Amino acid sequence: MKSMFLSESRKETQVHDFNPQSWLQVERGKLMKLSSYSPSSIESLIKLLEPPILPYFKPVDYVSVLAQIHEELEQCKPEEKSDRYLLQYHVFRGLGETKLLRRSLHSAWKHSTTVYEKIIYGTWLRYEKQGEEFITDLLSSCGKCCRELEPVDVVSEIPAGASVPVCETSTSSNVQEEATMVSFQIGEEMVICERHKISSLSIPFHTMLNGPFTETNLEVIDLSENGISAAGMRCIANFSVTGVLAGNGLSADFLLEILVFANKFCCEKLKEACDRKLTSLVCSRQDAIELITCALEENAPVLVATCMQVLLRELPNCLADEQVLKFFSNVNKEQQYAMVGRAAFPFYSLLSEVSMKTDPTSEKTVRFVERMVESAVGASQKQIAYHQLGCVRFLRKEYGEAVRAFNAALSSGHVYSIAGIARVACLRGNTVLAFEKLTSVISSYQPLGWMFLERSLYTNANRKLEDLDMATELDPTLTYPYMYRAINLLKKQVPKAALDEVNRILGFKMALECLELRFCIHLVMENYDLALRDVHAILTLAPGYRMVEGRVEASKIATLLSAQVDKWSSADCWMHLYERWSAVDDVGSLSVIFQMMETDAPKGVLYFRQSLLLLRLNCPEAAMRSLQLARQHACSEHERLIYEGWLLYDTGHCQEALLKAEESIGKQRSFEAFFLKAYVLADSGMDPSCSVTCISLLEEALKCPSDRLRKGQALNNLGGVYLDCEKLDLAADCYTSALKIRHTRAHQGLARVHFLKNKRVAAFEEMTQLIETAKSNASAYEKRSEYCDREQTMKDLEMVTRLDPLRVYPYRYRAAVLMDSRKEKEAIAELTHAIAFKADLYLLHLRAAFHEHIGDLQSALQDCRAALSLDPNHQEMLELHKRVHNQETITGFDTM
Repeated sequence: MKSMFLSESRKETQVHDFNPQSWLQVERGKLMKLSSYSPSSIESLIKLLEPPILPYFKPVDYVSVLAQIHEELEQCKPEEKSDRYLLQYHVFRGLGETKLLRRSLHSAWKHSTTVYEKIIYGTWLRYEKQGEEFITDLLSSCGKCCRELEPVDVVSEIPAGASVPVCETSTSSNVQEEATMVSFQIGEEMVICERHKISSLSIPFHTMLNGPFTETNLEVIDLSENGISAAGMRCIANFSVTGVLAGNGLSADFLLEILVFANKFCCEKLKEACDRKLTSLVCSRQDAIELITCALEENAPVLVATCMQVLLRELPNCLADEQVLKFFSNVNKEQQYAMVGRAAFPFYSLLSEVSMKTDPTSEKTVRFVERMVESAVGASQKQIAYHQLGCVRFLRKEYGEAVRAFNAALSSGHVYSIAGIARVACLRGNTVLAFEKLTSVISSYQPLGWMFLERSLYTNANRKLEDLDMATELDPTLTYPYMYRAINLLKKQVPKAALDEVNRILGFKMALECLELRFCIHLVMENYDLALRDVHAILTLAPGYRMVEGRVEASKIATLLSAQVDKWSSADCWMHLYERWSAVDDVGSLSVIFQMMETDAPKGVLYFRQSLLLLRLNCPEAAMRSLQLARQHACSEHERLIYEGWLLYDTGHCQEALLKAEESIGKQRSFEAFFLKAYVLADSGMDPSCSVTCISLLEEALKCPSDRLRKGQALNNLGGVYLDCEKLDLAADCYTSALKIRHTRAHQGLARVHFLKNKRVAAFEEMTQLIETAKSNASAYEKRSEYCDREQTMKDLEMVTRLDPLRVYPYRYRAAVLMDSRKEKEAIAELTHAIAFKADLYLLHLRAAFHEHIGDLQSALQDCRAALSLDPNHQEMLELHKRVHNQETITGFDTM
């Protein structure tokens, strides 16, 4: 075992240098055993990195910030709304709420009042959804388009003639003026024009041709020194008569020549026509680069916006172009306003985010974040920008600059930036100062998990464990404390306890770094089957992942480990998949499917099953990727349509998903097509009376060929529909049939049937069987709690919180019990504890109701507003908000 890793430890390495050749040279079954190990050998095997300082907006009380944003959205001017939604986006980014941050971006786009904002937010949405372009194509095939992801029609967004002054002439509209001609000499050529038409182009031309100047009486005027060619002047003469720039083959250089001339002589209509004509010639990044500088110099807004859109839609690739990079980072204030109007902060926020994902330590990242700082207006924008600049400087080891930026963020009110200040103090040898700063924050604000985690970095071992335990209690989603405790236990030669510790977080959060740590623990325990299982899970979540501090491809490690375990046939794989699926062992099932990919089994079906497991593990992005792969590997047209239907359903397009299901059924009646249609109908709630249809569809599905895994799911779903229709016996039959083919989750439905038949003990026993069978059983404990006495209910819900602290029902139940016991402060504290790390509508709703009950209307209103930031259309929340707002208004009048 020791020969697999080099013996010397290096600073900041997670796992030691890996030598894959040593695996290749060992015959299966003759791998060196590690019968005993010491703390020093564990130290050489695993090295835990310090947690990163997140470059996100992380207010101490995100609820109050969201509530304030909601209030401002109700009161601010229309042109200010997009800025508020951008701030909301940054709050959700800090909370890790991907769906919510996308919705905020969409709202910012929807409420954009300028073409620049529409381009920026549309580009940002497109960037956030990169890799999901196929969804747009699928929607198009259903006759629906995603307007926010389409290019902005810049020409129509900027009204024609909005800034074109009328050139008044002395000629009355009722008087027919005799057409007199004037010739313009350009070099050796003469261009004959109508004097009146040319003079109407601009005030300077009118003054020159009709005013008290020498040119007024000349029949030939020399324009040779004015930068216009004879061909250009003829085009201008024609425009003066027709009002149109004639010719489809006009080159960019030719139009630029006319644009410059028009700008020089203040021919606004001519200039606008050139501006709009030039936009049709911007077809590539190079076109945009070549034209935008001139467009800025000549103040051609339509061309500028068009060029900006072309460049931004190539993010992130365009930032590798030195010309684009130089242009975006070096423009002056006047040029910046011409490029993006008053949307400078969102523009540089977008560029900074893209650049940080590419390379957070690059010069271009520094430039963009500095421009974001310069464009920041108000305390919140300054907090975001300065903190991000501090993180970039810190990563670049520019500690003096980092501290200045973190201090600026802190001065603006961003308390989380104290983490950066403390890190720098520690690096400079002042650990005491770092510890004191975090202690001061803990005593000055409502304590949060990250505060104790940060302080743990600057104290001794015993105090460190105390702080990390407190960090986990306050925020169980932080991965570092679990990993530290696991490694600490491993050093103490207690691998089973170490495994239990890392399993705690992997029970509800599939963090790659925790999976890699568990892989290492299994190696120490010489359990290669489970080590391989974890590598398979890693590769499913992130196919290109590199382990051992990024030095070895995870796929390579999987290959090497595979030589140490039994090889399964295709039949073996199906047997193991059935066993793990029945045991609700989702990670184990993923591993089996990964192995099945190497057999001749149909890939589309395997990727589809993989996507279902990933959704159960709360890994939506990986699930989407697997579902897309299922679509690509579909064996037939009707199968492909099914996967397209699931893709549309999972992205919220229920009607379009139904169309795909129906199209698939039209081509071939299949289990999955009927199942998809039934599932979408039942779950989307589009038709309250669809129960009969769903029953019919599921019955049709069960008549079609399928395996027992999917038939068990269909029977379970059919039981659920019967349960909703209060057909308890039929529901029980379905659940019983599902259990006969070992669809373990059917215990839950059957327990519900028992309960509704007043058989509470039977319901409890049914759920107990599920708990004993299922490997992932937090939901089983939660459901069993409904069938217990209060004491057992509390025990079950405590177990739920221990297994999955992100499940909100236990907090709500405990809070309700406390409220019934008139322990209002304790009830609110129970909810507040969960809200601190889990942005949840129902937790906020209940706390708002509690605050209303005790007469704290301001706190109730704050919770209502924050909850409506999470779901603006939630009917019960809207009603509570209206009631509390009215009460507060009346109370406000009473106290005046």
